[in-house]
Amino acid sequence: MDNHTASKKSIFVTPDGRNLVFTFTLVSSLFLLWGFCNGMIDVMDKHFQEVLHLNLSQSAWVQFAHYLGYFLMSLPAGVLASRLGYKGGIIVGLAIVAVGGLWFIPATHIAAFWAFLLGVCIIASGLTFLETVANPYTTVLGDQQYAATRINLAQSCNGIGWIFGPIAGGMFFYSKDAAGVSTGSQTLYIPYAAVAVVVIILAFVFYFADVPDIKTEDDYHLDDSDPNVSHSIWSHPHFVMAVAAQFFYVAAQAGIFSFFINYMTTQVPAIPDSWNAAMTNFAAHAGFMRGWLSGWFEINKAGVLAVSDKCASNLASLGFVCFLIGRFTGAGLLKKCAAHSILGLYALLNVVVCFLIFCKLGWLSVACVFLSYFFMSIMFPTIFALGIHGLGARAKKASAFIVMAIMGGAILPKLMGYVADKTDISRGFIVPMFCFAFVAFYSFRWPRLAQADGLRGVSPAGEH
Repeated sequence: MDNHTASKKSIFVTPDGRNLVFTFTLVSSLFLLWGFCNGMIDVMDKHFQEVLHLNLSQSAWVQFAHYLGYFLMSLPAGVLASRLGYKGGIIVGLAIVAVGGLWFIPATHIAAFWAFLLGVCIIASGLTFLETVANPYTTVLGDQQYAATRINLAQSCNGIGWIFGPIAGGMFFYSKDAAGVSTGSQTLYIPYAAVAVVVIILAFVFYFADVPDIKTEDDYHLDDSDPNVSHSIWSHPHFVMAVAAQFFYVAAQAGIFSFFINYMTTQVPAIPDSWNAAMTNFAAHAGFMRGWLSGWFEINKAGVLAVSDKCASNLASLGFVCFLIGRFTGAGLLKKCAAHSILGLYALLNVVVCFLIFCKLGWLSVACVFLSYFFMSIMFPTIFALGIHGLGARAKKASAFIVMAIMGGAILPKLMGYVADKTDISRGFIVPMFCFAFVAFYSFRWPRLAQADGLRGVSPAGEH
């Protein structure tokens, strides 16, 4: 076997020779699960606006309940994961998600807003356990050199779930009977009950599967008994700054995802009549796809042909496709280049992209919105891998704080919305621009903060 082949196989082979590709595949299914659940949140938000006649501020409690679950359970999840090990933590998380999914059955009969919010919060609490355990676990399922590559590959499954979550939610939240009357309130529980069944099956699979409790390398001697050696994860600046970087990244991501439809329906240049004619003609001959293709453009309040809400929703799926492509291609780059360098480059490019959107340059700015999805793709998992690097057994506890930083997604998007209200949504992109600038700062400072050369996908001694 040549060195190149051995290097490729070492992605899922531990230093002691164990091949953990099956374990990695099983853990990756968890990423698909929480991507799917997260993908239904925005669809549910819109459902409550229409069914319960809520305004935007009131319906935002759905997002708040979601992030509250992450915030409240991050530290308990880290403590329990440290005591129960990776397998125990995963099973507990799956059990909580199952409880939350099944709760939507009585919640549908209660038909009160608080009941649905409780279900959202419970599911988010279970997902917190899974993220706290699964993210660091992927980094130890093979050679340490490939830690960032593995977590990005696993997070690619998250991107797939994020694409299909809104599709499944839309099927049941906005279902109609033969008379055209909405039945969404009666069928809302179905996708969540299905999630509950799936996670119960997964819990049994994990219980009987080989899920070894491997810890990360203790590069900083946190597990030493020497009283003269620091045992606090907070004494390591590469971790502390990772928590801050994750807060600002998730804030930027949540803001861009949340206001995508607003941007597409208000900032896209006037649509040429020829485009509308071509789309109408194509839809007329599209058979069963006619309903999906029609109504993409409409006359807006300014009296010009513009992107409709329906078209913007479909374009959002295209954004997530760009996000997913970025995950897969980014994982390939991380096999060959230092993780902090790629993260820093992508963050800087997103600073440029957000500035071009801010400048309102027509179709160039529209294209930049999709580019922002692409360049965001590797950020969450790569920050995670860099933050827990070398923390030994305390990686589980450290990951809890990095997961807690997700709360940024509930706070700073309000600032972006405030700027947009005072000016317009294009100007609102100044907020994520500064968020990405902080991520870039952390990335390029990481080697000095961590006192390490960097996480690389290929060993310096390997053959290229």
